[in-house]
Amino acid sequence: MKKSVNYLDKIPNRNEKFNWTKGEDGMVTIEVENRGVFHFLAQKLLKKPKITKVHLDKLGSFIWPILDGEMNVHAIGEKVEERFGEEAHPLYERLVKYFQILESYGFIVWNE
Repeated sequence: MKKSVNYLDKIPNRNEKFNWTKGEDGMVTIEVENRGVFHFLAQKLLKKPKITKVHLDKLGSFIWPILDGEMNVHAIGEKVEERFGEEAHPLYERLVKYFQILESYGFIVWNE
């Protein structure tokens, strides 16, 4: 039987292997270096970029800089609620899905 995970108690932290920038408009861009043989060949033969830029939306751009490895998902949700109100709803369902996606790409790690 699979054990359920309470994401609200988990503490996300940015994976330091990714560089990121925050533009003048407040939008965050995460830079992903394309490594490996396949990427090397694609860069040489297909002129693919060495760095892929992932542009976050306004909620993601608000959340990304506050991922300090100390606040849990519930506390982050309170900050999002304070900033965006109804626009962020359904709040915790969206937050959990957002963190699952970030985790699947390796952009975050979970602190114990």
